[in-house]
Order: sequence, then structure tokens, then C-alpha cells
Amino acid sequence: MDRKEIISWLLEGDVSIQYQTHRDLLKSDPALLRELKKRIASEGWGYELLKRQNPEGHWGRAFYQPKWTSTNYTLLDLRSLCTPCTPGITRALHVIVETCKGMDGGINGSVTVPESDLCINGMFLNYGCYFGIEEEAITSVVDFVISQQMEDGGFNCMLNRYGARHSSMHTTISTLEGIREYLDQGYGYRRDELVQIEGGAQEFLLRHRLFRSDRTGEIIHPAMLRLAFPTRWKYDILRALEYFRNAGAPCDERLQEALEEILKKRTSDGRWKLPAPYPGAVHVEMESTGVISRWNTLRSLRVLDYFQGSERVE
Repeated sequence: MDRKEIISWLLEGDVSIQYQTHRDLLKSDPALLRELKKRIASEGWGYELLKRQNPEGHWGRAFYQPKWTSTNYTLLDLRSLCTPCTPGITRALHVIVETCKGMDGGINGSVTVPESDLCINGMFLNYGCYFGIEEEAITSVVDFVISQQMEDGGFNCMLNRYGARHSSMHTTISTLEGIREYLDQGYGYRRDELVQIEGGAQEFLLRHRLFRSDRTGEIIHPAMLRLAFPTRWKYDILRALEYFRNAGAPCDERLQEALEEILKKRTSDGRWKLPAPYPGAVHVEMESTGVISRWNTLRSLRVLDYFQGSERVE
């Protein structure tokens, strides 16, 4: 398939895919983008997720139970779909802030662990800021995130529980996504500090070339080359490349190998497949395992488009 045929195929998908294809690959007219984004809340995957909200404001049983149908992961999915904010989403954010704040200022959905989980707080900043939560509701979350940066520049959700000594790729990407959304949406509280922190965490990922040990050069874990979607809390190279694209980062030489891995996964007709999802119940199965994936094709194309200014990306 040539690029025009692939674009046409993408535009046959869910309205959220249509919207992001027009926005990121076609750079379409803003009026069309507004209309498509509005439709995400009333049809397709976005609508299916929104209508499963419970009367008390949560999805699933609670903020973080069970994993993929909980409020946290449903809001993360709605953000990934680029769903417009709805009264139900606003209500859910208020419920989280009112009932899930920990003693350390972070969002904590656990009833047994007093320390807040940094991965969750990165995810919360990501979707909370995207949906326009009030700044005063998240200042303590910002304080908590800033307090958790490690000496190597990254983050690890085990730091405040067990004294981790090396940052985690998983925690770092979730935190970076949250910081980036906070900055993109124009929040001001401790903004300059977050800009500096973001730079340090980016360098942590780059030092690992997105998937290699900074000590041995070996692949940290094969799963980091597995392009699952939705990504949940898991790190992989496409998720990292999407973050660097969203951050407007230059094409650092240390991204090159990860870009080449993305290219290796392209099928003979120019598209990308979807591996098996992470185990667990879901509200909606967006795509089937092992088939050609609109999500991964869209995500890979926009990353490659962004970084194609590098002479080494072919």
C-alpha cells in the first residue's frame, strides 16, 4: 500500500483514529478537527467508555480497581482517544481529588499502602491536565512528583517505599507524560522546576538509548520492543518516541536505534501489527491481537514523520 492508501484505510477507523489522522498526518482544517473531536464523545470507542461510568463517578469498582476498567485507566484511555471533556469526566476528577489524596500530597488509591505511587501520579497529571483540572487541585501532586526525582534524572515508584537506587523506565515515561501535559496546558505552579526536571528525565531515557542498559549495552527487557496499545503503565520504545515527539524534542542520535526497530516492525504493505494486549478485563476491545493495527500504524507513522528530518531515518 502507498501512503495515500494507508491514510484512506486509517480514515475508515474509529472517529478517534480519524481525528488523530487528520490532525497529525494530514494537518487538516481546524473546523474539521473540532467536529471530529466532538464526535468522539458521542460515537465509537469514546462513547462506549463514557457510558460505562458509575453513578458515583467512578468506572470499575474504584479509582484503581480492577486494573484496566478502573477510573484511572479509563480516564487514561479517554485521554489517549482525545475525548473532549464531559461533565462526567469533570465529576470523576473531582471525586479523585476529594477521596484519593494521600498524606504525601499524591494521588493514592490504596487503602493499605500509605505512600503514593508515582506511576499513578504521572498518569493522573497526564489525563487531569488534558481535561483541564483546576490548578489548585493538583499543586500537592506537583510537589509530590518533584520530590521523587532521583539522582540519575529519572523516577522510580519504589523510591518512597523501598529506597530504590536506579530509576525505572516505566515510572519515568508515565511521569514525563504527566509533566509534558502539565506544561502544554499552560499550568504555572513550579513550572520552571518541572522544565528542568523534564530535561533530566529525558536524558535518563536517552542515556539508555530508550531500551538498552547504560552499563552493559544489552537490551533491558524484550518487552520494551513490544508495541502494545493501550500501553497501560508499561514502557516501550514507541511510547517513548511518541513522548519525545509530543515534547518537540530534536532527533538526538541516541533515538536512532529505536526508530530503526520501529521500521523493522513494519509489514510488507507498509503498516504495523498489534501484539497481544496486557492481560485483564477491558471495557472495549479496540483491536484484535495479531491483526494489522490502525493504532500502531498511526502512531508509528507520526513518529517517523516527525523524525524524518534526520538523514539516518529511512
